Amino acid sequence: MLTCIVILLLAALPLAAQQYDLVIRGGRVIDPANEIDGVMDIAVQGRAIARVARDIPTGQAKKVIDASGAIVTPGLIDLHAHVYGYSGSIFPDDTALYAGTTTVVDCGGAGWRTFEEFKETLIDRVQTRVLSFINIVGHGMIGEPYESDVADMDAEKTAAKMAQYPDVIVGIKTAHFNGKGWAAIDAAIQAGELSGKPVIIDDKIFTGTGRTSKEKLLEKMRPGDLHTHTFNDRQLEVVSRFNGKVQPYVWEARKRGVLFDLGHGGGSFMWPVATKAAAGGFYPDTISTDLHSSSILGPRSDMANCITKMVALGMSLRDAIERSTAAPAKAIKKFPELGTLGEGKEADIAVFRVEKGVFALMDAWKKKMLATEQLTPILTVRAGRVVVDLEGLGSPEWQEAGEYVSIR
Repeated sequence: MLTCIVILLLAALPLAAQQYDLVIRGGRVIDPANEIDGVMDIAVQGRAIARVARDIPTGQAKKVIDASGAIVTPGLIDLHAHVYGYSGSIFPDDTALYAGTTTVVDCGGAGWRTFEEFKETLIDRVQTRVLSFINIVGHGMIGEPYESDVADMDAEKTAAKMAQYPDVIVGIKTAHFNGKGWAAIDAAIQAGELSGKPVIIDDKIFTGTGRTSKEKLLEKMRPGDLHTHTFNDRQLEVVSRFNGKVQPYVWEARKRGVLFDLGHGGGSFMWPVATKAAAGGFYPDTISTDLHSSSILGPRSDMANCITKMVALGMSLRDAIERSTAAPAKAIKKFPELGTLGEGKEADIAVFRVEKGVFALMDAWKKKMLATEQLTPILTVRAGRVVVDLEGLGSPEWQEAGEYVSIR
C-alpha cells in the first residue's frame, strides 16, 4: 500500500511542476504599453497572462509553442468593424480572429432601438470580444431613409441605453447623414456629453452639405472624439487638394486632442492621400479596418494588412502595433484592461511572421503599391485559449520519413 502511494506521489510531481497552461517562447514580443520590444517568453495560466520574462522553464508548462523568429503582440483591437446591422456585416469569429484581432468594436450597426438584439444574438455568443459604438440613429446603420431621419436621433435615449451597458457600449457613432447642417453630429456629441464617452464620426464633406472639415474638427469635435476614414478626402480633408500638404487645421485639431482613426474599408483608404499625409509626418492615431463584406477581399483591410500598409508608408512596426493595441484601448477607455500583455490581464495574444518578398498592397480604389515586407498572422490566443493556429505551432508532430507530399 505504501509503495503505491509513493509511486502515485512521484507520478504527480511533474504535473505539480506545470504551473502554466501555456508558454509561448522565443518570439520578439512587442508590447508598447509595457515598453517591451525584445525576445521574451509569455506564460498563460487559465484566462490570464501569468508572466512575461526571458527563459521561462518549459517544464513548467502543459503546452509550449515555439514562436522563434515570429512577432508576438497583444491581441489587436479593431476600433471600426461591422458585425451587426449594416448590410455588409460579417461574422467576427470567421474574420477577426484569423487576423490576430481579439477585440472588435462594431461601428454603428446598432442604435438604442436595436442594441438588445445585437447583444443577445451576437455579442453574448461569439469568441471574439465585441464592443459597440452605438449609432445615434435609433434604428442603427440600415440605410436610408433611416440614417438621415433627424427625428430618430435621440441623444437622451442613446445615453440611457449606454448607461445600461457601460462596459460594452464604448461610444457613439454618426455616419451616412445625407441632410444639410450639423443635426447628426450635434445629436451624437450631445449623447457623448450625457454619457461621458467619445464620438466617432464618418461624415460627408460634399459641396452643399453646409459642413466643412475645418469647422467639424475645430468647433464641433471634442478632445478624445475620433474622426475615422483619415485617408479618404470625401469624409475628411486631411490633405489640401490645392497644394498636397496636410491642412494646418488638422494639426491644430490633433493638438487640441481630436483623434484620427484609419478606418480603411472598401472606399476610404486612398494612396494619393495616404502618401502625401505620411510624407508630411501625419499618421492615424489608431489603426482600424472598417472591415465588411466589400473590404475583406479586394483591398484586404484586415488589421494585419492595415499594419503592413502603415509600415509601407514609413511608420515603424512598433508604432503600428501601439496604434493597434494600447492606443485604441485608451481611446475607448479600456486601458489597461485591454491592449497590453501585462501580468494578470486577460490573455489575448497574436503571433505574426514578417514575410520578405514583393507584395502588392491595394488601396480602396484598387490602386497598387509594392512593398518588400508583409505582416502575416499565424496564431491567435483569446482569453488563454488557442483559437487560431495556421502553422500548427501548437500541434504534435506526425510525419514519417519520406512521407512529405510535393505539389507539382
